[in-house]
Amino acid sequence: MTSTNDQAMRQPLLVTMGDAAGIGPEIVLRALMREDAPAALVLGCPQALRRAAALLGEAAWPIAVLDAPADLAQCPPRCIPVWAPPGLPEGLEVLPWGQVDARAGQAAAVCIEAAVRLLQRGVGRAIVTAPIHKEALSATGVSYPGHTEMLQALAAPEGGEPPPVRMMLANDELKVVLVTIHMALRRALEVLDFEGVLSTLRIAHHAAAAWGQAAPRIAVAGLNPHAGEGGLFGDEELRYIAPAVQAARAEGIDARGPFAPDTVFMRARHAPPRHPGEFDLVVAMTHDHGLIPVKYLGVEEGVNVTLGLPFVRTSPDHGTAFDIAGRGVADDASLRAALRMALALSGAAAA
Repeated sequence: MTSTNDQAMRQPLLVTMGDAAGIGPEIVLRALMREDAPAALVLGCPQALRRAAALLGEAAWPIAVLDAPADLAQCPPRCIPVWAPPGLPEGLEVLPWGQVDARAGQAAAVCIEAAVRLLQRGVGRAIVTAPIHKEALSATGVSYPGHTEMLQALAAPEGGEPPPVRMMLANDELKVVLVTIHMALRRALEVLDFEGVLSTLRIAHHAAAAWGQAAPRIAVAGLNPHAGEGGLFGDEELRYIAPAVQAARAEGIDARGPFAPDTVFMRARHAPPRHPGEFDLVVAMTHDHGLIPVKYLGVEEGVNVTLGLPFVRTSPDHGTAFDIAGRGVADDASLRAALRMALALSGAAAA
């Protein structure tokens, strides 16, 4: 008898096309044309993907247009299987490269929602999202500032509250989880509190357990220089960051800190044999505070993971790269890393 876990492991990754005017379609094709690429179903506009394929020349694999996701089993080898979800706008294949357009934002939103609904019906093992443009998303009337917030809302049970989620950016050397994400820095400082930090520590701990690390060592970065220096440079560490760390430790979570934010990332960096990391995860208070160290180590290997969702979602750690869109020079390394991580995390969750 085939187990539910075995069935989940054989399901394809669901890959969304991203913004049709950016590099998303191109890097999706590059990543999935490789012989070692995982089984995947692309959600997007076939015509827009064919336009991207033209950038790759004769090496491009054909686009196999599916009438329904279930037709994936009949897709010939060395083809890119694409399903166009209902609701895609017309004209995506003629959008100017590298420009904000509401039609691209609408298409991106349609594909993201369709991917979530497929997973909720048991189709697919994880979602891997190509980059979207937040201005294009906003131009179409979507109220979410990014992937993370939209996926959180879509994951809410009918009539229920959306799950608490956090953004993690990870590569082979460093994993950073954020307390606040897409908001003005002034606003982030206003919303930081004890519950937000403690909730982040809980989400990070449980997520690590889901991918097979039952007792992760979590370092907490302070907000202020030198982690406040005992209140000399700010008292957020004293008022709610350190109390949240202590509360997490009382729950059995191996949280430590707050540490000076200018050194904790170096301490956590895992680059054996010369530099084994002291910590498995770092929790940072704000978006740029936490993401700059990861991206400095190499955007091409970074992966964005949404923690707290009832499914696995990863994406590359870069944006739509409008400056090079349409030139055929986009690097798919980060998307390939996102595909690998989606496979690993969904496999661990199913085990």
